[in-house]
Amino acid sequence: MKSFPWLSACVIAGSVAGGPVWGQSVASRGGPQAAPPSTPGPSAGSVTLRAALDAAWQRSVVARESDGQRRRVEADRSAANSLWAAAPSLEVSHRNDRLQNNTGQRETEIGVAVPLWLPGQRAARASSADAAAARAGAAEQVARLQLAGELRSAAWQLAALQAEVAQADSQTQALMQLADDVERRVRAGDLARADALAARAEQLAASVLQSDVRQRLQAARARWVLLTGLTVLPDVAAATSFEAVPGATIGTAAPHPEQQLASITTELARKRVDEMRLSRRDAPELTVGFRRDVPGRAEAAQGSMVVGLRLPFGTDDRNRPLEAAALAELDVAQATEQRLRERLNSDHADARDAQRSAQAQLDAEASRARLLRERATLIEKSFRAGETPLPDLLRALADAAQADSAAARQNAALGLALSHFQQTLGLLP
Repeated sequence: MKSFPWLSACVIAGSVAGGPVWGQSVASRGGPQAAPPSTPGPSAGSVTLRAALDAAWQRSVVARESDGQRRRVEADRSAANSLWAAAPSLEVSHRNDRLQNNTGQRETEIGVAVPLWLPGQRAARASSADAAAARAGAAEQVARLQLAGELRSAAWQLAALQAEVAQADSQTQALMQLADDVERRVRAGDLARADALAARAEQLAASVLQSDVRQRLQAARARWVLLTGLTVLPDVAAATSFEAVPGATIGTAAPHPEQQLASITTELARKRVDEMRLSRRDAPELTVGFRRDVPGRAEAAQGSMVVGLRLPFGTDDRNRPLEAAALAELDVAQATEQRLRERLNSDHADARDAQRSAQAQLDAEASRARLLRERATLIEKSFRAGETPLPDLLRALADAAQADSAAARQNAALGLALSHFQQTLGLLP
């Protein structure tokens, strides 16, 4: 029986794209503290997740909302630093006796009413405006983190599909070579016509799978372009450069953006309660004006200055609803902060467990792929010696290719788990 070296290439073809990865992953046994799975290095046509995040942020609607919120709090801060509590108003009045006695008596008054700050109210409002500005900045960081989570998922989906495409291409090429050689052996009389049909059918099935995976990769690329506006693909090599710290918990390294936002929201609600308690009545108004009186015909006009003060009363009908609303806002903010802290700690623990599980599954998938490739090699030698029929070899090759694809997908799943772990710690790319 002749020797067919292409069969050895066929056996390992499914692992061409991901072969080095499996060896490194198995060597790195050690749970979530092990080094991240190796990925292809950055190429000329790739972009880092940091650059992709900046591009996606510029395109996002939430960025426009964040800009508008920042402008609004800056306007509130400017109003809190003004000299008066509200906008001044112009007061003009005129009266005469034309419709009564018609003696020529006239009175005209013009003045400006300026609302005044209550004691401590201006400082309290300025403090609330500062807290609102800090909250706007924290909300922007939370929005960026959420967008980063979408980018990480999209990037690792692309990485998984790229690995599957590479596996499908290699498998299709190897089966095409196998089908061509089997046909040559059929013509030489070494194999039956049924073997040629079976080999060609396997090659066509691999081509169908190749087309399907390529279509899914194209759809993932379209979603990436829609999200970032970039046509270059992400470089996931730098995305998993973070090593999990065994004792890391939420807030140990740096405050989580969501936790920081909740803390600032609670502080803002507390300052608004203080502001409400210092504003238990509407702003008093100081009026300064000029009055011109004409007593009657042929009498000289008289002018005088007018100074007035308007003091609104603060009743329970006015203050009780405002106080209840402010205290309710504070209670909700405090409860939200507490529940958020518990949720973040839970998400962190879940992400750590998922990371460990993904590493263990990758080790198992890599070992399984290596064993099935070795099995396919042995069956190939048996087939070459004429001891094993072609269908057995085709099944062995299919099993090895499926194992390689599963390992490639699990490698991307581990990368996504590492990225999700970073996400739970509040780390941006």
